[in-house]
Amino acid sequence: MDGSSWAAAHQTRTAHAIHGIVSAIDPGSHAVKVRLQPDDIETGWLPDAAMTQVGDLRIACPCELGAHVLLLPVEGDGENYVIISVIFDVVAGPAQSPHSGTVAQPGELLIRAGCGGPSAEKYRQESEAAAWLHLGRDGLFLGAGETRCELRGSSIVFRVGPVSLTLDSQGVSVSGGGSRGFRRRGCCLRRRYLHRPA
Repeated sequence: MDGSSWAAAHQTRTAHAIHGIVSAIDPGSHAVKVRLQPDDIETGWLPDAAMTQVGDLRIACPCELGAHVLLLPVEGDGENYVIISVIFDVVAGPAQSPHSGTVAQPGELLIRAGCGGPSAEKYRQESEAAAWLHLGRDGLFLGAGETRCELRGSSIVFRVGPVSLTLDSQGVSVSGGGSRGFRRRGCCLRRRYLHRPA
């Protein structure tokens, strides 16, 4: 084998990352097909990227049609790939937090469903009712639709629409239109403010 042939063969066996676009999904087996870029060649079925598989813990977030992924050939074999990452792009960018109104910053974690997807028409629009969780430097925030919960260093606040319930070292307070009060069960709660409808 001359030098140029050996170099060409070695280049094809070198493991280098390849961009691809998810072209088919099998949610039952957690597998996808990907069109390799820029040649637009479709792979066979590949295992979808697993977010976490440690001991008995599993976190799954299956890819959807049109998602951009990064693949690596197994041992340099150009016919066997593994998805190593799903990447943000112009079409499917990072989610914005309903708590802060911005994307997650360094040192934070944001999980948000219903952000709208790059493919199927029913998933294109953002869902206002979808669940989200934002772990930030100032507390833990989560919600779905009009329901929110805020856990800060010294208080817990529950909100449903205009009504809020706050629990802190001073006791419990309820505010908002049409508050109906609350019942005590085996504990002492100090009412700072409680609006009862006439």
